[in-house]
Parts: sequence; C-alpha cells; structure tokens
Amino acid sequence: MADTSTLTNRLPRIDKAWAASAAVLAAVALMDTGQVWPTASFALEALWRTAPFILFAVLAVAYVKAAGAETLLSRAFEGRETRMIVFAALLGGLSPFCSCQVIPFIAALLAVGAPLSAVMAFWLASPLMDPAMFLITSGTLGWDFAVGKAVAAVGIGLLGGAGTMLLKSTPVFADPLRAKPKVGGCCGVQKPFQGKPVWRFWQDGARREVFRDEALTNLVFLLKWLLLAYLLESVMLRYIPADAIASLLGGTGLWPILLGAFVGAPAYLNGYAAVPLVDALLAQGMAPGAAMSFVVAGGVSCIPAAVAVWALVKPRVFAAYLGYAVLGAVIAGLVWGAIA
Repeated sequence: MADTSTLTNRLPRIDKAWAASAAVLAAVALMDTGQVWPTASFALEALWRTAPFILFAVLAVAYVKAAGAETLLSRAFEGRETRMIVFAALLGGLSPFCSCQVIPFIAALLAVGAPLSAVMAFWLASPLMDPAMFLITSGTLGWDFAVGKAVAAVGIGLLGGAGTMLLKSTPVFADPLRAKPKVGGCCGVQKPFQGKPVWRFWQDGARREVFRDEALTNLVFLLKWLLLAYLLESVMLRYIPADAIASLLGGTGLWPILLGAFVGAPAYLNGYAAVPLVDALLAQGMAPGAAMSFVVAGGVSCIPAAVAVWALVKPRVFAAYLGYAVLGAVIAGLVWGAIA
C-alpha cells in the first residue's frame, strides 16, 4: 500500500490567494462564460493602474527592512507611560511592519516589563496603516480617505493605550501574558538586524540579500491579494444589486456604521485586499462612515493581526483588544461620516 502521507508531503503547496482567484474565474466561467475575460481584464487593468503605488511601496518597505529600522521601535517604549502610548500609537500607524512581523520584538518587550498599555497602542494601530497601505488606499479611495484612516489608526491606538493604562489594576489586565508565549509568525518572521540602522545598506551583502528577499516577498504578497480583491470587485459590481448595498449599508445614522464594524471583522481579507472591495461597496451606495468603520474594525481583527495578539496574551486581554477595535471603529465611522 502506498504511503499517502509521503505523497502528500511531496505535492506542491498551493497558495490560498492564488487558488481563490482561480476559483473566482472558474465560478464565473461556469455561471456566465461570456464574462470571464471582462472579469479578468477588469482585474488586470486595475492592477496596472495601481502598479506605481505597489512598486514604490515594495521598494520603500524593503529599504527600511534592509536598513534595520526595526531597532527604532524600541525608542517608543522608553520614558513615561503616557509618552510611550503616544509614540507607540504613532509608530504603529506609520511603521511598515505588520503585527506578526514584530511578534518577537513585542514578546521581548513584554518579557522585560514594557507596559501593556503602550504595547496595546502599537498593536491596535499597526495593522491599520503603513506606507504601502497608505499609497494603495490613496490611489484607489483618494487621499482624503487614506489620511482619515491613518488618523483613525493613531486614534484607536491612543484609545486602547489610554484605556489599558486606566484599567491596568483590574482583573482584565492583571498578569496578561501567556505562560509560554508563541513567537511564531504568519508573515515569514525574520530576525531583525541589531544596533543602529544602516541606511546605506547596499554596502553590506547580507542587507542586500534582505532587500531582495523582502522586495520579492512583498511584491508577490501584494499582487496575489490585490488580484483576488479586484476579481471580487468586478464580480460584486456586476452581480450584486446596488440597491441591496445601499439599503443595507447606505444612509445616515448609527446603524450602517455599526453594521460596517461588525461585518468588517469576519468579511475582511487583509488591509490591501479590502481597498478594492470598499471601492466597489462605495460605488454601490455604502455610506462613507460605514466604509471607515468596516476597514478599521476589519483591519484590527483580521487573522494576521489577531494571531499576533492571541499568541502572546491571555484570552481576556485578547477580548479587550477586540473590544477596542469595535469601539474605535464605530467612533472613526461616526467622525468620518460627519465630515466626509
């Protein structure tokens, strides 16, 4: 009898994002054959329009990683607790690193006694915005929406950090760490360079290799998720009635914002893939405030960001993290709905 486990291990691993894109096209081919090429061409044209933003973002992130700028993160966790919260929120909302990429760094900070309030501020802001996401968001949804989301990212970090600091003596935040934190990651976590950043990284062979690997990895990551998102956007625009979206998530008031926040969590792919989907929803009548609450709640609670928190802290702290996400998303949606 053949060893099926050995055979399974030898089979090539199929990436879920590429497989999902193929499944979308296959479904369109089965249901509406004539729309296969229009759907594919829509996605390819959208990728081409976004290409300058993707390329700049990929090169910028690779440069920062190769230079070893992760070492600058430690400066946000020095000094008074209130200062740490502010700097952690700002750094989380502006740094080009996702939550899972800094798991080893955060684990070390918590182990040596860094306040959970500052870590919470960083964790909440980090998955919502980075330079790459800002460029892609601005290229699709406009500079105003990108700036609004960046402000919301810092704001939700401040909310979570301040709330945790005020409630740190309560049972929720007492002894917050797991006994043996897991420091693995979902993004191919790589040990960062130590010491001061080396901005002229090309003079070092190891750093050049990191630049190349990071650029290629991020390019493939963005392409596969954006391709899937643009395919889904094309399908949504053609087959989902605009009246249905407008009646469910359109209009004014609190309801569409609440719904956007609670739908955002389970429906989210990742911050990059969400941009084209939100663009399609807005075109079909989604309220601006609901769009903002959707991207904020979904960004904080999406699987990569949530895994980073779950890996290190106890369930009650994780529940507080999700609570901050929903509350911050609703506040961001209300503010954006009032000014947009």
